[in-house]
Amino acid sequence: MRSILDLQVEDKHEARYLRGYPLISRDAVQHPDQLTEEGSIIQLFSSKGKFLGKGYYGEQNKGIGWILTDKQNEKIDQLLFSRKLKTAFEKRSSLFADPETDAFRIFNGEGDGIGGLIIDYYGGYLVIQWYSAGMYSFKREIISALSEQLEFRGLYEKKRFDTKGTYMEDNDFVSGEEAPSPLVVKEKGIRYAVHLNDGAMVGIFLDQRNVREAVRHVYAEPDSRVLNTFSYTGAFSVAAALAGAHTTSVDLAKRSRPKTREQFEVNGLDPDQHDIVVMDVFDYFKYAMRKNLLFDMVILDPPSFARSKKRTFSTAKDYPALLEDAIAITKKGGIIIASTNNASFSMDKFKTFIADGCQRAGSTYAIRSQYGLPEDFTTNKSFKEGNYLKVVIIEKQS
Repeated sequence: MRSILDLQVEDKHEARYLRGYPLISRDAVQHPDQLTEEGSIIQLFSSKGKFLGKGYYGEQNKGIGWILTDKQNEKIDQLLFSRKLKTAFEKRSSLFADPETDAFRIFNGEGDGIGGLIIDYYGGYLVIQWYSAGMYSFKREIISALSEQLEFRGLYEKKRFDTKGTYMEDNDFVSGEEAPSPLVVKEKGIRYAVHLNDGAMVGIFLDQRNVREAVRHVYAEPDSRVLNTFSYTGAFSVAAALAGAHTTSVDLAKRSRPKTREQFEVNGLDPDQHDIVVMDVFDYFKYAMRKNLLFDMVILDPPSFARSKKRTFSTAKDYPALLEDAIAITKKGGIIIASTNNASFSMDKFKTFIADGCQRAGSTYAIRSQYGLPEDFTTNKSFKEGNYLKVVIIEKQS
């Protein structure tokens, strides 16, 4: 039996909960120290006793829990999870029916009504990401509800919370049939190799699907030169290469080389016809400038924060400098795809970083297009932080 704790919301935070804000933050409630058992039920009330929401206690970097229902008498049980899962799957019916795509997100946390829970679909296999011990405590009910609503071949999990300072990434395979490694999935006709039981990340970031499609069908041209920085496993490079471009993929991680070669190979492309460079991106910019290398397209999709032996990088303060370096090796009339997954600032703020970087480089530019999260990454309008992806495609004019 789960304990139930009533918490009073500070008056200054009441309005946002009335608007449907789903995150329970420590500073929003009185006496949060009363919460001791993750997975216990939280009921929020105003100072005048008005019911504001019901959820669970689960510590993660965003807050201390999530509201799951605005009905005081609704139980947080398998029935609730089953209903929310069913609604989420129905929203994605067009993706389930797409013969050219079998890798996408089927449940997106608070956007689908259960903060702390992410479920991705890869060719009939599911990967659940649990973001707190509190959310993980509902594992039995959620997996039972999931089995009721969807047929799948096998189930994997990623525990994205830490215990005693270390992430729990063991026992990734949960049930059903184990997936081959690599498992080859499809995205708009492109093939990608994923490894479902290989640490926290599987090999592709599903939120960039629409941008990869634009690279392949709109912006990359035959015989053009494309630089993909922070390239990870080279997903953007493959999209450009399928359009006939010559690509250079740059990432500091040594494993990026074999992973990128694998992505080329599953698409019938010869990786030896492309450049795969293991190097700090900023060092590569210096190298490219010394060698007078110029590219028709530069893709910038850095992590929000990264640290190497030489430097630390934060999109919130270093993106203009990153863009300045990219502009220096982009041809006049060339394209720069500027992307960030940092949720701490808005698209408007991101555009000021772009303007700053172009000004520092003495370059004029035009915005050709912009992208946010694809349709399967459902968001909650009351929780702007969940709408994190910002991609702006700019043309260097001078």
